[in-house]
Amino acid sequence: MKLISGFLDKNPFALLLILYFYGPGKCLHQDQKSKPMFLENTVNHEEPFGWIEVICGSMFSGKTEELIRRLKRAQFAKQRIEIFKPQIDTRYHDEMVVSHDENQIRSTPVPAAANIRILADQCDVVGIDEAQFFDSEIIHVCNDLANKGKRVIVAGLDMDFKGNPFGPMPALMATAEYVTKVHAVCTRTGNLANYSFRKSSNENLVLLGETTEYEPLSRAAYFKAMLKESVKDLEVKEAIALTDPSKTEGNLNPIPTTDLKQSNL
Repeated sequence: MKLISGFLDKNPFALLLILYFYGPGKCLHQDQKSKPMFLENTVNHEEPFGWIEVICGSMFSGKTEELIRRLKRAQFAKQRIEIFKPQIDTRYHDEMVVSHDENQIRSTPVPAAANIRILADQCDVVGIDEAQFFDSEIIHVCNDLANKGKRVIVAGLDMDFKGNPFGPMPALMATAEYVTKVHAVCTRTGNLANYSFRKSSNENLVLLGETTEYEPLSRAAYFKAMLKESVKDLEVKEAIALTDPSKTEGNLNPIPTTDLKQSNL
């Protein structure tokens, strides 16, 4: 060591030559040579895990279109894919996931989320459309598939027609690694739309429909539309009360007529 130290003292450029030709990476221990310096190893090859992607938004925002785009890219890369949708969604086709602009990809309709866990066992990428129509089991199914190393892509409405969080979507968005919120264009203002306004009087939470039943609205347009509907309902109730008071909820006259007669005596 004294000889090396003396040599380096007399030849200061020798150290620079050693570092230049060998570099710090060459001086690593044998078991560290395979790891590049200053780079994090973000993939655990010993315990492979997948992830969850959620695509959410209002009606006519392009959720299904984006889902199909991602799945077709994976299919082009020779990855094994499988797409699932609720059995009740037969708006365009019984066995196809179809976007509003008629872009489509073959899918497997399932009656319940639990079926997906079994049918998706042999694929690399799992696509799920209209996830809001599934029960809460879809949350566990997606996490189980991701924990098995699969890429899970979920698309669905984040809010129902009343502006409330829709079904299992909030929990899926919370547990997903990636969340993409897409927007439609408001049919009344031209601004970004994130609400799905129902034009029909049907109050059922689940109502499959298209432009005849729904329109995408911005926050301002949706608030005004809901206010208008509330006023309309109030006017209808008042009209019913005038024509047939027995059909109204509650008693419009809190003091019975008999009590009035007795009080005047």
